Amino acid sequence: MTKAIVTDIEGTTSSIAFVKDVLFPYAAKNLPSWLEDNCDDPAVQRQVENIAETIARPASDIAAVIKQLLEWIEQDVKATPLKALQGMLWKSGYESGDYRAHVYEDALQKLKDWHAAGIPLYVYSSGSVQAQKLFFQYSRYGDMRNLFSGYFDTTTGAKSDADSYRKIATAIGLPPTELLFLSDVESEISAAVEAGFDAVLVARDEEVSANFERGNFKVARTFFDIPVQSTTS
Repeated sequence: MTKAIVTDIEGTTSSIAFVKDVLFPYAAKNLPSWLEDNCDDPAVQRQVENIAETIARPASDIAAVIKQLLEWIEQDVKATPLKALQGMLWKSGYESGDYRAHVYEDALQKLKDWHAAGIPLYVYSSGSVQAQKLFFQYSRYGDMRNLFSGYFDTTTGAKSDADSYRKIATAIGLPPTELLFLSDVESEISAAVEAGFDAVLVARDEEVSANFERGNFKVARTFFDIPVQSTTS
């Protein structure tokens, strides 16, 4: 029985293109000036110090910090300080109406159905918890935050590490066997299964790797194809 569902965002509930073609370029363009304007903010300063320590530079060297951030953005590095700062920056973009987060219609409908059926829903994404909340607050369908019971990011651990999913199960308070994880990334599905989760690879395009087609993993093209057996069904 599925007693709770944990879902990825990018490529799963939402288009990869929105993050790649809208959010990342917005951060790359605006992060340098925004960071200089907000570097005295304690929350920003903490992340600047973390980055400065990583690159062995003083926190006062904002130019070096910005250079590192832009390199991480270009290389799509899942660095926690970058994700935290992006979340803060994206907040201003959402609030000013520069963009609205993309969500697939099938994902919206099934998330609403599962929520109505009493199945708690959680998010696990490489984006910061703040960025996740902003994403669903300013979605193309309006504020969706009421659908979710909690959020997890890379402070829990890497998404390809089975221990991260064990930690999530502990935090939720359910055994892994009663949790369903949804993602479009094979390594994440494998890690979740290793931790004892039920898992479904959401493969929206036609290309599904051979090991998933031949293996025991479940594959869904849309959220309507995801099998969920709950105690209320």
